Amino acid sequence: MILGEGAVPERIGVVVSTYNAPITRPMLDSAVRVLEEAGVSEIPVFEVDGALELPVAALALIERVGCAGVVAIAAVIKGETDHYEYVAAEATRGIGEVALRTGRPVTSAVLTVHDYDHAVERSRPGPGNKGAEAAHAVITVARRLAGL
Repeated sequence: MILGEGAVPERIGVVVSTYNAPITRPMLDSAVRVLEEAGVSEIPVFEVDGALELPVAALALIERVGCAGVVAIAAVIKGETDHYEYVAAEATRGIGEVALRTGRPVTSAVLTVHDYDHAVERSRPGPGNKGAEAAHAVITVARRLAGL
């Protein structure tokens, strides 16, 4: 049995890193489009510099703005040092911590790729856009939680 199936949430937030904007901007656009098409009436967007700032911004959107859920968007692309691994791991950990702490879904569209071209593939409009996928997921979970 599948539990819950409440109404579409009124307010879902999006937090997006401006670092690697040519990648994150199309994911943001796709996420917002999915949320609008689903009937979400308020979509506050919070821009941050990088992936490490996503969790604190997601927390603020939930606690201060009253979002029923948040989509977190960033692109972490492997370079010559280990920095990539620490950033990806900490951003992911923080996003999960915010979801558990608040009881609200925070879905991750944090690309962690080895190559810029891989990020481009996952950010293009259409099927496979990770921002759109995360937006679908946040709506589904928020609706099910509201229906409990």
